Amino acid sequence: MSQTQTQTRNDFASLGLADGLLAALREEGYQTPTPIQARAIPPLLEGRDLLGIARTGTGKTAAFALPIIQHLSSRPIERRAQFSVRALVVAPTRELAAQIDESFKAYGRKYPLTHAVVFGGVGKNPQIQAVWRGIDVLVATPGRLLDLMNEGKIRLDRVEIAVLDEADRMLDMGFVRDVRKIVAKLPAERQTMLFSATMPADIAELASGILRDPVRVSIDTERPAAEKVSQRIVHVARSGKREALSRLIFEHAVERAVVFTRTKHGANRLAKQLGEDGIGAAAIHANKSQSARIRALADFKAGSVKVLVATDLAARGIDVDGITHVVNFDLPNEPETYVHRIGRTARAGASGQAVSFCDPDEKPLLRAIEKLIGERLPFEGDPNLPLGEPEKDDRGPRPVRGRQGGRGAPAARPAAARPFPGGERSAARPEPARPFAARPASGGDGRYPERGGVPRRPGEGRRGVEGRGDGFRNEGSAGLPARSGSERPGRSAQAPRSGEATRRFPRAASRANSRG
Repeated sequence: MSQTQTQTRNDFASLGLADGLLAALREEGYQTPTPIQARAIPPLLEGRDLLGIARTGTGKTAAFALPIIQHLSSRPIERRAQFSVRALVVAPTRELAAQIDESFKAYGRKYPLTHAVVFGGVGKNPQIQAVWRGIDVLVATPGRLLDLMNEGKIRLDRVEIAVLDEADRMLDMGFVRDVRKIVAKLPAERQTMLFSATMPADIAELASGILRDPVRVSIDTERPAAEKVSQRIVHVARSGKREALSRLIFEHAVERAVVFTRTKHGANRLAKQLGEDGIGAAAIHANKSQSARIRALADFKAGSVKVLVATDLAARGIDVDGITHVVNFDLPNEPETYVHRIGRTARAGASGQAVSFCDPDEKPLLRAIEKLIGERLPFEGDPNLPLGEPEKDDRGPRPVRGRQGGRGAPAARPAAARPFPGGERSAARPEPARPFAARPASGGDGRYPERGGVPRRPGEGRRGVEGRGDGFRNEGSAGLPARSGSERPGRSAQAPRSGEATRRFPRAASRANSRG
């Protein structure tokens, strides 16, 4: 792999971009290319393969989108094959795929190029309709792309440019095998780009297998954390995190923040709690429907909600301008994830703040993060806090389960009222025995709640109807009248008719005969 030149360009015009792209960039408010854009765009315009290693928030999308648009617009195709694709971009998450598609729409506004995005969680038919005439640019997640390929609704045999974005994230999510299946369907003659924030051995192996003499562009690998992000740690017991978060939002006049939790349930609960504190918040995670996730992102962009509570699903899929704060409510298990999280702020040259709450149990995670970024982070609070109080479960009491705790069973009596040794009534006279000792049938509660603890009258059915069964298995033997022979076999106290036992229990009858 050859190294790219180290010089940077001061403006987009010096990169060799077409006038239509320069006009679109000006309308988007971009004046100066980022380092990865300055280093990647010239060789990509020459048709070279590229391996880009750069953290999130460095402008990778524009680095590959601008050359793709220029290449496709300079070689228009009058007649496309059905379901064919000219440029393919594969991204790990739905949010990231949607963001990339929006970028193609913005940068390519001066050109008559067609583009679409496909991902799971929504219906296939609209996506199939979008690509059936053939398309210039397709952005896709691996799972849905493979589904449509297997159904013959997408063809990759005419792809001219292929991009694998956030390759290490796809490795973490288990998509590498799917990616290999996709790459196997691409034509041999193509231009290929692979972008990744880190370069583990599996990604290096993947890159060597799909790239041909690539230009290697490496940005900020020595300092993986965003330089313009002010980072600090707040040592706090777990039970105090929610209060600390609300205080942070109010006291620091937070305008737009992304708060990361470790679990989906935790994200839902925290968003609800912030709402109770008067802070507009929405949760986004994998269990949310795609329409709910799109709506939450739209509300966040519009400013109708100030806080987006997310799991790591969104760590690389949120690209929203003006995020002033990233809060790690829970520290991530993987230190690399910390870098991706805080990259949601300080984008496009802006500054931002990253605040991480650390309870005593999370200290090993904090040490791993500081080892990765190569510095000790400033902190507030007491790092020698004792273990926090157990997190309260606000879901209410759970029903008692057991043989007597069937569906609809009454609540158990308090311990003080139970006639057991140690209770207040332990010295009192024991309760009188119940008049009926019959065992309740399966599904009964054993307490006769429908009659206030009194057994049913003989012959009274479970629903109060004669002949429907009264829930007792030992009818007749427990003082109840025997049923007629027309009722269910085996439920009567009468002796079986001659030969009935032999018909119903042939093996037992055979053994009895042999003993006789």
